[in-house]
Amino acid sequence: MRTFKKMTLAMSLLGALSLSAAEVEVLHWWTSGGEAESVGKLKNLLEKSGHTWKDFSVAGGNGVNAMTVLKSRVVSGNPPTAAQIKGPSIQEWAELGVLSNLTALAKKDNWDKKLPKQFADHMKYKGKYVAVPVNVHKINWMWVNPSIFKKAGASIPTTWKEFEIAAKKIKKAGFIPVAAGGQPWQEATVFETIVLGIGGPDFYRKALVELDYKSLNSPTMIKAFDTLRMVKSYTDKNAPGRDWNLATAMVYKGEAAMQFMGDWAKGEFKIAGKKVGIDYIAIDAPQTSGSYLYNIDSFVMFKQKDTDKKQAQEKLAELIVSDNFQVLFNTRKGSVPVTLGVSREKFDDIALRSMDTLNSAAYTKQLLPSMAHQMAITDAIKGAVVDVITNFYNTKMSSADAAKALVSAVKSEM
Repeated sequence: MRTFKKMTLAMSLLGALSLSAAEVEVLHWWTSGGEAESVGKLKNLLEKSGHTWKDFSVAGGNGVNAMTVLKSRVVSGNPPTAAQIKGPSIQEWAELGVLSNLTALAKKDNWDKKLPKQFADHMKYKGKYVAVPVNVHKINWMWVNPSIFKKAGASIPTTWKEFEIAAKKIKKAGFIPVAAGGQPWQEATVFETIVLGIGGPDFYRKALVELDYKSLNSPTMIKAFDTLRMVKSYTDKNAPGRDWNLATAMVYKGEAAMQFMGDWAKGEFKIAGKKVGIDYIAIDAPQTSGSYLYNIDSFVMFKQKDTDKKQAQEKLAELIVSDNFQVLFNTRKGSVPVTLGVSREKFDDIALRSMDTLNSAAYTKQLLPSMAHQMAITDAIKGAVVDVITNFYNTKMSSADAAKALVSAVKSEM
């Protein structure tokens, strides 16, 4: 009789689980080795909770390709359950009325206390949570192969002047000074890092966040374009069209000395079995020490009529902000936790330095949203700005003309 009762209870629980279980279709653009391993951890956690993960990955373009696919899905009335969206795009989608309200869950799990206010504000629309943050990436890193510097007799640079001196020595020694990918978002990543280094955090904020016309068309911006052209001169002829992770591979394979890229690059070094401090080094890009140019990955949940899918969405969001996931994901992705109070025990030196800089930058007004990675300005304006950068990078346009073109591009989208 007792056994029968146990079987009945087990069947009841199983039935309850099957009723509440749902398939969660997740759109994202994490497709490289380190990224795929990281998102696999979230998939495993969700499936352990009883739900099913349907992967909807769209490679390339720093999410641009994914957004194109997403728009077509939403217009056709068939949005995915969850999608990787970030920055001002979150508010634009929320304004359309297609996103789920996550405020009740956020209150239950104390997101306002778990998240730094500047980060929480990115996740809200009219004071309500409509997105869940996954991680924080620092953009202004320079990834270095120390053995190449040693062979070339060059010093690792901390200023742009020192960079040019080192790059000349590295090129003369037969190595590629800078591993680059000729894709618009990569060119914009290098450019915004240069703008921060040349102009400092206040100038960066005025120019690439506030879109101040005088800052956009200024001697400082012209100098930034001059520096971008100088950096390009130390890349290789095969750079156009190269994916970012292939450029990272050039550094750890000993073909190139440096790469300017966010800390997702670390995931590629780790997948390749390379040791930090031995095979590669990560330092602040020239003249950006103390500043933190950030990119926050986040997910929105699209409104669902099905109750089970709504519960699955909430479970996904709940898992993402859990301490367990924040450690599992970020130790593999190269990023750092977006939530406060997560144990630092399993993070490496690069991540710990990133956390420390993030904390200090928040108090010194050097915590800055990335323009190139959709955190600072709307997609439309960002697209216009990136078009100018790419046009300059791939033609003989003068730096002065490029600075003027920035103002025209911004005005055209305002």
